[in-house]
Amino acid sequence: MARQQLPPQIKKVELARKVRGRPVVRYQLTVDIGTDPVTGGRKQYRKRFDSLDDAKDKLSELQNDVARGTHVHRSTLTVEQACADWLAGRRVRPTTLGAYTHALQPVRDMYGGLAVQKLTKRDIDDLVSALLAGTVIKSDGTPRKAWTANTVNPMLNVLSSVLSGLVKQGQLVRDVAALVDRVPRQKKEMRTFTEDEVRTLLEVAATDRNEHAWHLALSGLRRGEIAGLKWEHLDLEAGTITIANNRVSVNGKVSEGEPKSTRSARTLPLTPALTAALKAARTRQARERLRLGEAYGPGTYVVCDEAGRPYHPDTISDFWREMCTRSGVSQIRLHDARHTCGTLMHLQGVPIVVISAWLGHADAAFTMRTYMHSQNDALADAARILQRTVTNRDNSTGS
Repeated sequence: MARQQLPPQIKKVELARKVRGRPVVRYQLTVDIGTDPVTGGRKQYRKRFDSLDDAKDKLSELQNDVARGTHVHRSTLTVEQACADWLAGRRVRPTTLGAYTHALQPVRDMYGGLAVQKLTKRDIDDLVSALLAGTVIKSDGTPRKAWTANTVNPMLNVLSSVLSGLVKQGQLVRDVAALVDRVPRQKKEMRTFTEDEVRTLLEVAATDRNEHAWHLALSGLRRGEIAGLKWEHLDLEAGTITIANNRVSVNGKVSEGEPKSTRSARTLPLTPALTAALKAARTRQARERLRLGEAYGPGTYVVCDEAGRPYHPDTISDFWREMCTRSGVSQIRLHDARHTCGTLMHLQGVPIVVISAWLGHADAAFTMRTYMHSQNDALADAARILQRTVTNRDNSTGS
């Protein structure tokens, strides 16, 4: 029987040890797989196989991968280091970086020590299930609260950005996070105040020290815009307010900077009611400054405590919930006061493009899609209009 010809990349090796008096045979595969990106030298794959068929199969696999450009060199890069490197390369606002860091933390907690090349779709599916169930353990040993679609899906998107970057760099074959199904979102109808509830809350707020904050909220400002508003941004004589600062909470820490986007930076006219509330707040803060003297804080923020120190953004939300309770109105989020502003403007016939500019949105389509919520009162009005239309038509037909 003719001796079998081996491919040049495969060598038959007889090991020194023997089994039942016979030498142990292995098949060593040595194949070029590209160039080292650092040294420029040749990179080779070397491994011994128990059988010739196994060695040939691996040779064929490697040659096909190299030909397609999908072969990646074995790497010890961990999930933790991959995430850290990706975050270090971001040139984004601190708030955005904080959101990215928060999104990736469960991945780092659960798989940080795993080689990123060994991360599988099943691993990420398991992480998603654990996050939804609230069974992920933080690095400090405490359990992480259950996440929802609103937090799980951004995590998957950010992780996909990390992995797709490694694919482009030739360190991964595929982005396994892109293969994971996103969690369906339960569409919730956004809750807003009716006109009567707005009036009721502002009537009760007239005796509240932070009355001006609630006027600002119902005028469509974001929480960060309220918390970051400074007296220098107001011209009470000209009747204008300029949104030029954003003060937000990121993972429990306060971060301050420019508004959310270029369209968020805007100058708006003040309503007479808001002007009066702001003037009253300025007078009140002047009295507090006189009373405390040098102990008074910076006093540069429009919404601040009795000592002139700006509130933590979360504290403003706490005060808002208390105000809703005191007023006996619906318990809605502080951000929903902004939605209320957009919705009521729309119901009063203000053009969408104007509402979009007022709220600082990128485009009017987003405004229409996000903020225009039908309310029971508006639906009742629509029913009455329809009834009048039908009644008038019947009467005209009868005559």
